[in-house]
Amino acid sequence: MPTTVRSFAKINLGLAIGPVRADGFHALTTLYQTIAAHDLVTVEARTAGETSVTLTSNDVRVPVDERNTAFKSVRLALDAVKVAAEVFIYIDKRLPVQGGLGAGSANAVAALIGLERELAAAGVAPLSGPDRLRIAAAVGSDVPLFLVGGAVLGVGRGEEVYPMPDLPVTACVVALPEVGVSTPEAFRDWDAKGQGSGNRDQGSADQGRRFSTVVRSGSGMLAGDPEPGKSPSGALTGATAFDRLNELSRALSAAFCEPHSSGVFLEDLAAISGPSANFTAGADDPLLALVRTGIENDFEEVVFPQNPLLGEIKRVLAASEEPERAALYASLSGSGSALFGLYGSQEAAGAAVERLGAMGVRSLRTETLPREWYWRTMLSRDEIS
Repeated sequence: MPTTVRSFAKINLGLAIGPVRADGFHALTTLYQTIAAHDLVTVEARTAGETSVTLTSNDVRVPVDERNTAFKSVRLALDAVKVAAEVFIYIDKRLPVQGGLGAGSANAVAALIGLERELAAAGVAPLSGPDRLRIAAAVGSDVPLFLVGGAVLGVGRGEEVYPMPDLPVTACVVALPEVGVSTPEAFRDWDAKGQGSGNRDQGSADQGRRFSTVVRSGSGMLAGDPEPGKSPSGALTGATAFDRLNELSRALSAAFCEPHSSGVFLEDLAAISGPSANFTAGADDPLLALVRTGIENDFEEVVFPQNPLLGEIKRVLAASEEPERAALYASLSGSGSALFGLYGSQEAAGAAVERLGAMGVRSLRTETLPREWYWRTMLSRDEIS
């Protein structure tokens, strides 16, 4: 029997672009957050003499060959378990294509999970956790986050992921403008703007690698930490690309962790996980604590000048004549073109949908999805819709 998997989207709560690494990718720091909006990925598989993968979709913009992330993840998984199979994948596309919501990356993980469920009936053992992460990282930088779900710290080029304490379930409105944004072009515009000046010299590359190593090892103090007990006044405002990574990490630490007498440590970010973790930053709501740090998305600096409509949409998402209907936080997601607003009530979210409608912008209402509910509802056969 085919397996249908909900393929949930993500938004980025803050994104800092760092130095260009030796492999040509930019170092990144971001806080991913899964949301309830989703595609549906249906997988049917049976062992066979040789492997074949057939992929179809209801959206003609979705590639149906080896360019597709779901296609790639299934082929890599079959190679890893050394099994030949005949696989059929159908993607019911409900999320925008290349919209900054990670839809294609989520499809890759949904197909992987569906494949494992299908092959289990033939007695094929599932992949190990490290093998899943290795395959996900090989498919794309933001694919591994969908093997975690909830609030997820992403570093490296975004593929090194660490579960963070869950944020409260929050009403979310995603604006879906009819504007395309090329992520490679956004990175080129960022470099051309001079934000990455000096990033390609050996010193900056070494700094980027050191940052990545510090997070993986769970030790070391952030450069330029604030005074003990003080939160940073804003995020992503550093003079250098490496500073920008540090500042977003400080913002995350301020929201989720207790400052040490000698500063805020990255080990806090790498170590804390799960909904039972204690929030010790002195705030009842870690989302509000995070917002107060001044988190931003660096891509806005280059994407908004190229697409002024997107900047206007952010203003419409954020603002309201009635303060109680204003967004708690509004931002571009990834490099766009989707934007989102988080709201303190469903009424405020509904008002944002109306404001967007008045300016002719399509939107969807959803909510943030904590880790437990991410996994509980992904394969639920009840009300698959």
